[in-house]
Amino acid sequence: MWNNSLSFSSRVAAAAAASSAHNQTPSLLLLRISAANHGFFRRSNSSGSSSPPSAVADAIKLGLRSPEHVRAFGSSVAAIDPMSLGALSVAKARDAVESARFYGRCYWELSKARLSMLVVATSGAGYVLGSGNAVDLLGLCCTCAGTMMVAASANSLNQVFEINNDAKMKRTRQRPLPSGRISIPHAVTWASSVGVAGTALLACQTNMMAAGLAASNLILYAFVYTPLKQIHPVNTWVGAVVGAIPPLLGWVAASGQISPNTMILPAALYFWQIPHFMALAYLCREDYAAGGFRMYSLADASGRRTALVALRNCLYLLPLGYLAYDWGITSGWFCLESTLLALAISASALSFYSNRTMKNARRMFHASLLYLPVFMAGLMFHRVSDNQQYLTEQNSGRIVDVSSSLETFAQESESVDHQKKVKRVAGGAQARPPVAFASVAPFPFLPAPSYAFP
Repeated sequence: MWNNSLSFSSRVAAAAAASSAHNQTPSLLLLRISAANHGFFRRSNSSGSSSPPSAVADAIKLGLRSPEHVRAFGSSVAAIDPMSLGALSVAKARDAVESARFYGRCYWELSKARLSMLVVATSGAGYVLGSGNAVDLLGLCCTCAGTMMVAASANSLNQVFEINNDAKMKRTRQRPLPSGRISIPHAVTWASSVGVAGTALLACQTNMMAAGLAASNLILYAFVYTPLKQIHPVNTWVGAVVGAIPPLLGWVAASGQISPNTMILPAALYFWQIPHFMALAYLCREDYAAGGFRMYSLADASGRRTALVALRNCLYLLPLGYLAYDWGITSGWFCLESTLLALAISASALSFYSNRTMKNARRMFHASLLYLPVFMAGLMFHRVSDNQQYLTEQNSGRIVDVSSSLETFAQESESVDHQKKVKRVAGGAQARPPVAFASVAPFPFLPAPSYAFP
């Protein structure tokens, strides 16, 4: 045994005090581990005692910067205090959670997550409508994920370009970029990463046409619609085109082609967005003016033209239900439901046109929020599968064939009757030549002469 007679704990305490006196911070103490159990500092039983290790070795084992403060003693080894180690781990975990929450919130606001989820809903509805009899769940999930990433990228780039405008508006000044919670390079890196990832996912899991629509929509929204908001009021109609592409993307991702049937839901999205954004622009006119955006409502002090544009596009929604039924996309019930929905939103637009107040504008805005989910739900609920469409077309084809056969049979019967009649007339003319009529006419009381033909 070493010559030291003091306990190990008193030695460590003395070392800690000496280190503090020299402005040196001792390292965390290692847990005491029995040398007999772990084989540390094996000594010969015959020697009885051994010389203490060097000061440098003691300092290394105890984790101290200055080797002269503490010497290892006894058959125990210094180890780290588990309480200190646990506290350090908890602190690091807490910091990691707080950092994840902070950046997660920033990314959520940069992506305009609620708006992006609405875009995903329209894309998913288009995918279901274009799937036919069976919906590929993996393809649907990949389409929705890719659309969400591309939409998040477009919205993030929109905020990067409009950082100065957002800082002037009450509604947007607390966003991550104007408030300084995140830097512009960080936001650009985030937008680029999710945009490329979303487009690549669509290209790999669906088809190149869907990926091309996603990429073109990102460019149209971030690099055409966004700067156009500060240039001309036509930006509302360009934004409507941007909103109409996601359902087309979903349909193309499912079917791989574009047909007239694919235009029903995009047309509904296009016409729906006009009254929706006209109401929003009227409600936020002062905010848009402060931000430097050229909205249609800013050039219309009375609001009459704004309300008229909204009403006209609401009326354009009326025939969509009938077209969906006539083209074999849905059943006849959807035609009735869609017409009632279009009449409801048109009534709110007419009320706003008749009395242009903030209350009526807000009512039209809420009506537009109700219209779109109900329309999409009805479209998917009443959709006709490929088998039903095939049976309907087959039955209609049979009806057409039967009717055409009956018409052909009637025409043939008429033709045969006409031929028989002609033959009869011709035969009568041969049996009774004109002389017979001449013989009978002057003398009606005499029988007509008969002629025999070989």
